[in-house]
Amino acid sequence: MGGNKIVVYKEPGVVSVEDHDPPKLEVPADVAKAKGLTQKAPHGVILRNVATNICGSDQHMVRGRTTAPPGQTLGHEIMGEIVEKGDDVQFLEVGDICSVPFNIACGRCRNCKEGQTGVCLNVNPARAGSAYGYVDMGGWEGGQAQYVMVPFADFNLLKIPDREQAMEKVLDLTMLSDIFPTGYHGAYTAGVTTGSTVYVAGAGPVGLAAAYSAQLLGAAAVIVGDRNADRLAQARSFGCETVDITEDASLEDQIAEILGIPEVDSAVDAVGFEASAPGKNAGEAPATVLNSIMSITRAGGKLGIPGLYVTGDPGAPDEDAKTGTLKVRLGLGWAKSHSFTTGQCPVMKYNRQLMMSILHDKAHIADAVNATVIPLDDAPRGYQEFDQGAARKYVLDPNGMIPKAS
Repeated sequence: MGGNKIVVYKEPGVVSVEDHDPPKLEVPADVAKAKGLTQKAPHGVILRNVATNICGSDQHMVRGRTTAPPGQTLGHEIMGEIVEKGDDVQFLEVGDICSVPFNIACGRCRNCKEGQTGVCLNVNPARAGSAYGYVDMGGWEGGQAQYVMVPFADFNLLKIPDREQAMEKVLDLTMLSDIFPTGYHGAYTAGVTTGSTVYVAGAGPVGLAAAYSAQLLGAAAVIVGDRNADRLAQARSFGCETVDITEDASLEDQIAEILGIPEVDSAVDAVGFEASAPGKNAGEAPATVLNSIMSITRAGGKLGIPGLYVTGDPGAPDEDAKTGTLKVRLGLGWAKSHSFTTGQCPVMKYNRQLMMSILHDKAHIADAVNATVIPLDDAPRGYQEFDQGAARKYVLDPNGMIPKAS
């Protein structure tokens, strides 16, 4: 292993691809000190990354909408080949191709043992929960890189059983690290089931994954709302109904035109805190999606909220929102007996089952999100185009291992 090219946040709107030292089998020093761990990580592996994706969560940092410092390495959606393993890795071998859950989890704490791997207690000094290449998530190096270190590998990694099949279906399988389980989590926790009517706010990759997952769960009608015409067209490409939130008609009226009634059984917020109010020239309104999905979800319904909300947003439109304090109509949700689920998706709750759906040709998530492969060196272009609203899920090819499309 030589050096390690990696994507780095430089300043708002700017990322670069830089040369770093190759990763070592070590946990970050701050994590080791705070949590009483040895810095040496015999439980870890080094991966040569096969595919690593640009995520909307990364864009929040790159826009300067978090407290991420310049120099923050990026990337938490990773699929790779093991090239080195520690002495304590018992059930994985060099050469295995694995999907990496974006949640870093120890497998030993109370939350991990209860399946809440998104809020592991032993991998981040700042709070429960951690991720690769993300602000306030423990200082773990990002995975938009040629190589990455994965700790607690026997617990964290999902091995793809057959190498040939792994490479054949790499564009679907790379979605297992985050957006497919996250979208599925949003739909599942919203109570989507056979015959459900569902509204998904946001037609970015997670929203498209949530809409596709709602179909897998048996929804009768899936409606996707956004202000981007290309992204709405992508949602229609796999059978969703759509609403354009820039139109003058209310969301309730647009839903009524589709369903005959102005409400749905379930709703998913795949937008998060950088939401815009309805209308053509509307400004930012961080709570607008939360309030709208309460308005259009039936009494007794459920809301899945995989969209990201943060505790620190220096670019927020008001002082309260800068600390994540939003004007949410909780009284409305209470009156309608809504329940809602927030937080990081616990990827390991879903990734194996979704992998099996992919391997047996029951799920084609790459088509649904319009997976588009670009070289690692083109990451700055991918970030720019994604930020401009491209209806694509950018997949980086750090080591030239992704087969060319025929």
